[in-house]
Amino acid sequence: MFWPDTISEILEVKYPVIQAPMFGVSTPRMTAAASKAGCLGSLALADLSAAQSAELIRDTKKLTERPFAVNIFVHHIPELTDSLRERFIKTQQFITRLAKENNIEVQLPDSEEIKVNGYHEQIDAIIEEGCKILSFTFGNLDDKSIEKLKENGILLIGTCTSVEEALILKNSGIDIICVQGIEAGGHRGTFDADNIPEIGGMSLFSKVYDHVKVPLIYAGGIYNGKTLRAAKELGAQGFQVGSILLASEESGLQPFEKERLKNVTEKDIVLTRSFSGRYARGIKNKYIESLENSAYILPYPYQNKLTNELRKVSKKLNNTDFIGIWAGQSIHDYSELSTEDILKQLIFQAENIF
Repeated sequence: MFWPDTISEILEVKYPVIQAPMFGVSTPRMTAAASKAGCLGSLALADLSAAQSAELIRDTKKLTERPFAVNIFVHHIPELTDSLRERFIKTQQFITRLAKENNIEVQLPDSEEIKVNGYHEQIDAIIEEGCKILSFTFGNLDDKSIEKLKENGILLIGTCTSVEEALILKNSGIDIICVQGIEAGGHRGTFDADNIPEIGGMSLFSKVYDHVKVPLIYAGGIYNGKTLRAAKELGAQGFQVGSILLASEESGLQPFEKERLKNVTEKDIVLTRSFSGRYARGIKNKYIESLENSAYILPYPYQNKLTNELRKVSKKLNNTDFIGIWAGQSIHDYSELSTEDILKQLIFQAENIF
């Protein structure tokens, strides 16, 4: 049998292939379509409020009766000190001026207007909605939350980008660990937002495999049968894919964003903190070039909240220079087929490539 069965049995899916929870790209429709392909769909809840999270979960349940994971951010929220408020004002002014110079009129929020959410209220909503699989990123859950979730029969999937992080997750009793290599698209799952391990997925996975004896999911650079098989050879029991679904029928990307993907080259893909304050891999543009390595990047989630309105306005203008299009290092044709068909093709390739 080609597919490892440990994670398939734990997750109650036919194939141990996980649709990555790409906030802003994945949708309830994508989650349901991945489940229909016999894979594990993931619903990205990020740092939404409990009410917003519950609404998305209910919307997804209307589309599928199959298991799916919900995914949340478990980041540290820095205190909004006087010093940070001063930096916020300077960053707000700089970005507003940069936007205006590029014919974008935008009203960015003041620091007092920004609402930041922790994850504890989300956990209550997830339990109340009867979800049974929770994945998370940007750190580890606190001990009380882990205990509470396990008491309610919820399976936990943590994200690591180093051996040290993997050991923290394992020692906390996390059931499955997703090992994310530096080549993966979107935000790094790194615990420390300012210091990311720059290690490729293959090297990282091999090290984690030697140190951590829990089921492991590989994430980063999988876009066809060969890359999935490579991860399997290293011992991966699950395979998370994201970038291959960016242009899918169910993707939240707009047509002009999908068109930009078709013209992307290797030199266009960069790591940046400019949009969110956390490192993310995506397509370089004028905004990133203007902000990266500048004094105008606030810690997450303040930078993310500050630039949200700019991204919304730029999307309405079809302006690719002031939005974040997250994508991994594996450049490919970015199929516009349905998520279900793209995943079925990947599964077929992996099974039959040799």
